[in-house]
Amino acid sequence: MTAPRGLEAETAPHIHPPKTEIFDLEAMTNTDPKGIVRAVREYRLEPFGLYLARDVIDHRSIRSLESWLLPELGLRITDWCYSAGHEWQDHFYIDVVRIDIDTRCWRTEDHYLDLIVRPGRGVDVVDTDELLDAVLAGLLDPVTAQGALTTTYRTVDGLARHGYFLERWLSTVGMSLTWSRR
Repeated sequence: MTAPRGLEAETAPHIHPPKTEIFDLEAMTNTDPKGIVRAVREYRLEPFGLYLARDVIDHRSIRSLESWLLPELGLRITDWCYSAGHEWQDHFYIDVVRIDIDTRCWRTEDHYLDLIVRPGRGVDVVDTDELLDAVLAGLLDPVTAQGALTTTYRTVDGLARHGYFLERWLSTVGMSLTWSRR
């Protein structure tokens, strides 16, 4: 769905400024887009990115998450650990993001587009409408939006060339992700 020209951010409830998160390596915390500070079980730095694992408290279907922040690719890859009886156990969720790094904190700015990877089966790109609405509302500049689309196309192409197996694609660019539950 594309918003009409001239749409203001407050007229459509799903339009929001880019969401940001902070990953504080010294404090072992993750501040989510709503400003809620959450304890992180593990941070691990690799030459190509940052791994984190944390519990998800008081959620009916999700117990924990593991994520990799990959600055060179502009991606945050998440593996959600669901409670028994919930689907999607084998899916990866990818956010298209800008990642800023300093010695203590990493910060992400979400650029709306998300990819749901079903290993060996396919990938779905979601929230294109949010990206376009944010540009029309002046919340994201066209150059940044174009970069987000380029990142998405590159990611879909890489996944498709490797049978929709994330690990196979990433190994071709020198990245080997490890997960505690896989």
